[in-house]
Amino acid sequence: MIAPKETPEREAQHDQLADRAKFVRLETVRLSKIAGAGHYTSAFSAAELFAALYYAVLNYKPAEPSWADRDRFVLSKGHAAIGLYPVLADVGFFAPSELDTYTRLGSPFGDHPDMKNIPGIDFSSGSLGHGLSIAVGIALGGRVDGRPYRTFCMLGDGELHEGQIWEAANAAGHYRLGRLVAIVDRNKLCIDGFTDDVMSVEPIEDRFKAFGWQTHRVDGHNLDALLDVFDGLPDVPDGPPQLIVADTVKGRGVQLMEYNPDWHVGNLVGADYDNVIAELQAGLRPLEAGK
Repeated sequence: MIAPKETPEREAQHDQLADRAKFVRLETVRLSKIAGAGHYTSAFSAAELFAALYYAVLNYKPAEPSWADRDRFVLSKGHAAIGLYPVLADVGFFAPSELDTYTRLGSPFGDHPDMKNIPGIDFSSGSLGHGLSIAVGIALGGRVDGRPYRTFCMLGDGELHEGQIWEAANAAGHYRLGRLVAIVDRNKLCIDGFTDDVMSVEPIEDRFKAFGWQTHRVDGHNLDALLDVFDGLPDVPDGPPQLIVADTVKGRGVQLMEYNPDWHVGNLVGADYDNVIAELQAGLRPLEAGK
């Protein structure tokens, strides 16, 4: 639950979420060491989003992962699952010790999430670009069944190059899926380089508005701003679907990785590993001018 703005409760909530975002980054580094490589930067850009969603926004019961009225979360940018798994363990879907098997033979925890084997996962991702279509189907199912849950879908901005995303955006607007919330992690980079050098995705908001969506844009690392946006979302079964464009920094929290396409997938070893852990422990530094 989101605490009222400018209250001691909100200040405490902000501190908790900032701590959990740091936890996401540290666990991403630890799990990458187990695997021998990892998607550091894609998880780092989404750390505050994961924290806000799972500790303040989503309605769920870890002891009942299949609870029919739970909010659904579709991680369309499934390669960031390395940052989501620790959160699911932390809130109680499974024991944190299970993550020590990450990517090992027989482990349920792979590079992309598996809804059949991991409690708390609502979508098994793989090839990117499918998540919004799945979320549209889930939201439609909720309406047909008369369920009050909301469906949240986190997209990478590189996924916006996929035509299927725009077919799903059109369908969501046509069916007025008011309880569907799409979140674009606008970190400006994909595996092929800077997103807009590959193919322009802007103006994101205007494109979604043309399909009947209500749109919001926010600093994806500003927890108070994120909480305000989430708190202000309408919760109606028949209305415009909601889009949040979260402007983020790929690799946020580690200077050598920020806006560096070489770290889409990588492996920290030796002193580099120790230095990154120390930098993350110290907390987020101000961004350099122009970033």
